[in-house]
Amino acid sequence: MLRDITPSAVYMGALAAFVGYAASFAIVLAGLTSIGADQGETATGLFAATLAMGICSIVVPAATRIPAAIAWSTPGAAFLAATQTLPGGFAEAVGALIGCALLIVVTGLVPPLARIVGSIPRQIASALLAGVILKLCFAPALAFGTNPLAALLLVAAWIGGLAWHRLAAMPLTVIAFLLVLFVTTDMPASSGASGSVILPPLEAVMPVISLQGFVSVSIPLYLVTMAGQNIPGFALLELKGYAIRRPRLIRDTGLASLAISPFGGIPVNMSAITAAMMSGEDAGADPSKRYWAAIASGVIYVALAFAAGPVVALVNLAPMELIMAVAGLALIPALAASLAGMAGAGTPGQAGQIDVPAALTFVVTASGMSLFGLSGAFWGLVTGSLVWALTRLRTGS
Repeated sequence: MLRDITPSAVYMGALAAFVGYAASFAIVLAGLTSIGADQGETATGLFAATLAMGICSIVVPAATRIPAAIAWSTPGAAFLAATQTLPGGFAEAVGALIGCALLIVVTGLVPPLARIVGSIPRQIASALLAGVILKLCFAPALAFGTNPLAALLLVAAWIGGLAWHRLAAMPLTVIAFLLVLFVTTDMPASSGASGSVILPPLEAVMPVISLQGFVSVSIPLYLVTMAGQNIPGFALLELKGYAIRRPRLIRDTGLASLAISPFGGIPVNMSAITAAMMSGEDAGADPSKRYWAAIASGVIYVALAFAAGPVVALVNLAPMELIMAVAGLALIPALAASLAGMAGAGTPGQAGQIDVPAALTFVVTASGMSLFGLSGAFWGLVTGSLVWALTRLRTGS
């Protein structure tokens, strides 16, 4: 195994870890804050999720010899960021995280369930994801109304990075965010904050299990994690020629998600974006040795996990609208891809066509509505799927 280490694999793995973390940590923080976590609970949740994806990124590739990169559920974090706090607060949200993790484990143990999830029409799945992240993508524009100079610097850094290389967009945005923070914040006066402790309080939250939390949060979180991360991640590895055992990987990431959920950790799953970096030729000429790129990324993630306390303490010094702006900029490429999928891109004979079921899914999900205590994401999926089924029944297809 050690003979398979190559400098290119280690380099790409480290690069993928830093890019992946910079591109999405603000979304995770926004998601945890939205569901009621305080500063300590947010730091603990970030630590747990980062540690889990680091350990999984080491263990899974080492066992399978494939560059199976593991990441936290960025679409899931975006969904949580757009979710209203449950009546039971963060404890009920933790119960919903546990419910989502159990659904993932069951999917790995019961392959027909995975096939059912995989059979959700791509346009409806894309519309669900687009509706979930749309509101967050407004944040950069809205930030101009409250903090125009800071917002301009963030957007300029993002556009400049995008023009140079798409992978540079978010790292440059994070650098711009830190620059704004250091210029506008009295850092010495904040040095005694409790959040400056390196290791966050590792205390499990006593979960509150509720039907509302399961239906309104667990199920949509599970679906966006499967449709937005796991299924594309599997497809990418298979496209690269790697033989993978989907049920085993779903089960293992589900168990990891279950282990961290009492600490507020969001689910971990297969990665798509960073997996593309670590399974390509840049990670080495020999495909059988590229798994070391995923292992290297895991080592970096484990190290980054121990920075969770300072990261949260630092970010909490910034106005919430700027944190949301960074998260929104990170999600714009995902929104573009979801809208393209909603319009039938990649679906034979449907490119450029947005059908009514997908449009309904998108509109209801994006509305942020709540009916009978259930979220818009749930009703969007139900409405779109029902109309899709009725349409197919009418046409006989």
